[in-house]
Amino acid sequence: MTTADDYRVHEGERLRRWRMVLGADSSDAAEMASGAEGSLDGDDRAIDAALGALYDAPTSSGARGRGSKRAGGLAASAPNVARWLGDIRRYFPAGVVQVMQRDAIERLNLQRMLLEPELLEAIEPDIHLVSTLLSLQHLLPDTTRATARLVVGKVVAQLHDRLAQPTAQAVRGALARSARTRRPLPGDIDWNRTIRANLANYQPTLKTVIPDKLIGYSRRASAVQREIIIAIDQSGSMSDSVVYASVFGAALGSVRSLQTRLVSFDTAVVDLTEQLNEPIDLLFGIQLGGGTDINRAMAYCQSIITRPADTVLIVVSDLYEGTPGGDFVARIAAMARSGVTCVALLALSDEGSPSFDRGAASALAELGVPAFACTPDAFPDLLGAAINRRDLGTWAGGQGLVTRP
Repeated sequence: MTTADDYRVHEGERLRRWRMVLGADSSDAAEMASGAEGSLDGDDRAIDAALGALYDAPTSSGARGRGSKRAGGLAASAPNVARWLGDIRRYFPAGVVQVMQRDAIERLNLQRMLLEPELLEAIEPDIHLVSTLLSLQHLLPDTTRATARLVVGKVVAQLHDRLAQPTAQAVRGALARSARTRRPLPGDIDWNRTIRANLANYQPTLKTVIPDKLIGYSRRASAVQREIIIAIDQSGSMSDSVVYASVFGAALGSVRSLQTRLVSFDTAVVDLTEQLNEPIDLLFGIQLGGGTDINRAMAYCQSIITRPADTVLIVVSDLYEGTPGGDFVARIAAMARSGVTCVALLALSDEGSPSFDRGAASALAELGVPAFACTPDAFPDLLGAAINRRDLGTWAGGQGLVTRP
């Protein structure tokens, strides 16, 4: 049975939470929770101070967050930032810490958080931090560059541990399925599939199946069976996608039955294939930002294709062409007609629906080249579907991925 005291405790907690959300100087907070400010003590006061330093401070545009008049902020000194980083790591879970760090960099323009090794070491690393570091790499002083590489290396290792094994398994499974034959050698027979395919031939008197067709695998494991080309748009809006695509490229580079090429582009085209075994060097070799010449990149990809029917081209781009005069849609369509399996990934990230050129995506789809966004966890299955030449548009819809309108 709920007592009046229980209700008061519940109501007090509700008001405390509103007070934390709205801030000390909010008129709404004062009206809804009069006296609540005085009820904050201990950790609550420290948490409120950490939130206020970020969300009650003027943003880089001069506006204040939460409608507060309180003069919070982190801009006074590096020690102030260091204390704040320590506080949020103490009071909030890692996911919330990463969001608050990203908000601090974006709202308050605290680039020095990334320019001083002591502060950088205190930051909770995540893919957004890596993206920001890569975009600022030319501003990093020598004293910070080594620390930045360690931070990037830590995130890359985490992503590799999460994604490399599922990717390799999906690829090997897809290659095995594509290599099935109806005339296998005895040691290459897939008995499970053979039995299922011959159940109609079960002989009750013999209590066995007499197969009239055998299913197995051809012996092609040591040969290069597919060529994978990942073309990455390195414009600033694609930063998270660039990091994920680079990690996947490194994972695919270790599969001997694949020949993997990694190409990055803005207004120039850089082939980074030789750096696939060094993903950190690869990432620091990518220049985030700048213009975009997709047509030039597709011309280069077209020039390195030697076996169209065995090639998968994955273009990671929002399809916003920044250089007039070319027709990258026509180039991709020509590669598709020659037998290349082509797909445009509008984003390769954990975020929601991306911004992209809807006209270009529609034009590609009408030519049989699907354009959709893909999460990193879905990418291995995408690659497996592409290797087996499935209808990728139908596959993406079945997976619930963001597709073109």
